[in-house]
Amino acid sequence: MIALTLAEIAAIVGGRIAPPSPSAALPDPDLVFSGSVQTDSRLVETGSIFLAMPGEDTDGHLYAGRAVAAGAALVIAERAVDVTAPVILVENGVRALADLARFVVARVRDRGELTVVAITGSNGKTTTKNMIAAILREHGPTVAPVDSFNNHVGAPISMLRIDESTRYLVVEMGASHAGEIAHLASIAQPDVAVVLKVGLAHVGEFGGLATTAASKAELVTGLAESAVAILHAGDERVARMAGMTRATVRWFGDGLANQSGLRANGVVTTAIGTRFTVRDGDRLLEVQLRIAGDHHALNALAALSVAAELGIDLAGAITAIEALPRAERWRMELLPTPTGALVINDAYNASPDSTEAALRTLQQLGRPGGRTIAVLGEMTELGSASVELHAAIGALVATLGIDELLVVGERARGVFTGAAREREWRGRLVFVPDAEIAHTLLASHLGANDVVLVKSSKAAGLRFVGDRLAGVPA
Repeated sequence: MIALTLAEIAAIVGGRIAPPSPSAALPDPDLVFSGSVQTDSRLVETGSIFLAMPGEDTDGHLYAGRAVAAGAALVIAERAVDVTAPVILVENGVRALADLARFVVARVRDRGELTVVAITGSNGKTTTKNMIAAILREHGPTVAPVDSFNNHVGAPISMLRIDESTRYLVVEMGASHAGEIAHLASIAQPDVAVVLKVGLAHVGEFGGLATTAASKAELVTGLAESAVAILHAGDERVARMAGMTRATVRWFGDGLANQSGLRANGVVTTAIGTRFTVRDGDRLLEVQLRIAGDHHALNALAALSVAAELGIDLAGAITAIEALPRAERWRMELLPTPTGALVINDAYNASPDSTEAALRTLQQLGRPGGRTIAVLGEMTELGSASVELHAAIGALVATLGIDELLVVGERARGVFTGAAREREWRGRLVFVPDAEIAHTLLASHLGANDVVLVKSSKAAGLRFVGDRLAGVPA
């Protein structure tokens, strides 16, 4: 974070400086802080600012002492804490975090050459974020989120990693409720905004695709006239966002609206990744990603469109994304096993759309003499449509002719039911109650040419099944 005094931080977050303990004197308001901002005491480093907030599972105030012992130099809290570091008391920690991030981004923009790139969409945000960051790092100091820090807490924390030397800030914006993306956009004030897709992720929270689309559109409706919106021409809900923004609109992907933007031709997925050709006007450029899945060609087009908008040579940008070894940990990771089988470990997030894409990749990667095996767990946040949407995935497994389906966990039983209804499917269908039994069953009968897809939302814990099959250390 940029260097700020204790008094400046207190003013920014609307808080008051308090003594670290009832018997201590008030700290010097001119003390300067420039460390990372953290809400998790386990991530605190020497000089960090620890923001103590009540959470879903625990209360950060309980860990303030641990954070200071780990090196936190300042605590921002909603109530008094007994620590040895200076304290700023605020009414609302989430609001304080947003106010601090908003100030820091604006200060760096005013004093430097900061360009902010924001990405949203139901699927593909993290992969696209990593591709954009890989491209931009070749052209200046770049800050991008770790993992999927894309909500009302994680995104501002990522923004606060910038300093005066930062040239590019990449922000991933996710949401499970209306207004959240508008809130994040108001903090970051993007110069370039990318919308990938409107799909069924979080549909249980939003209540339907129309509401989901309205949430994603929040990113472009608040853009300044000087900004650029890069939209997926092949998604009609995204394409309609062109009429909702004052910003200049650019396009990528197949679609009637795309007259001059980037398109992908000849997309082929193999066990070493995804190959395709980018059409840029009359120029054709070959791309060989190390990330498997036809859907990743679209993510690459979005990233390359950002590069083109920022004046970066596309050939160099392609080299940067070709070097990425994977989309992200537990996202379409191709892991060889000691037996010779191949595991596609894609069990960090799951929605009906991303699960369909992963299943189609499994089908494409089937090898002669081996089986295609889908290991599927729960897709969370689908609300009242959960049973129906899980059943549709089971039916898709049958339609694609996957050889075996292993369904894990009671919350995913709809997948089993949907596949069982497909009487013409001759595949093997098994239900097990938990991940441990799933691992035992798989480990006992994997053949050398088998390809196994492990897919679920994070809560199901199946990502560790994929790791164990491949011998990846915990």
